Amino acid sequence: MKWLSAWLAFCLLTVTAQAQGLTCEAPAKPMLRAELMFGRNIGGHLGVTDARWQHYVARELTPRFPDGLTVLDAQGQWRNERGAIVRERSKLVVVVTTDDSAARERIAAATAAYRQRFKQQSVGVLTRPVCAAF
Repeated sequence: MKWLSAWLAFCLLTVTAQAQGLTCEAPAKPMLRAELMFGRNIGGHLGVTDARWQHYVARELTPRFPDGLTVLDAQGQWRNERGAIVRERSKLVVVVTTDDSAARERIAAATAAYRQRFKQQSVGVLTRPVCAAF
């Protein structure tokens, strides 16, 4: 029965990828690449310290994406409601995972947890289908 679930999931991924015009050559398979952009300022100052960031990764990201993720240091900028450019230290997280509703829900839950915990207006999220092999 387990093999049937795996086969159906594979078929769903294949159909989804084909619908998006993505054809992968073995050993690569259709996956979802998500890039998550986390600002670290709270009230104009660095509020998400390295220790607080590591705690967030351990508690929110790792359990949701146990197969792996990549964290990069970044410098972000955005325009605030007054039109001023705001620059801040940031983190860019790259996750390559299955392209299904459960994965998209995990992404949404992880970003919602960050916004709530660190009082952030938003977390940038980019997603796209990719061919990946690990």
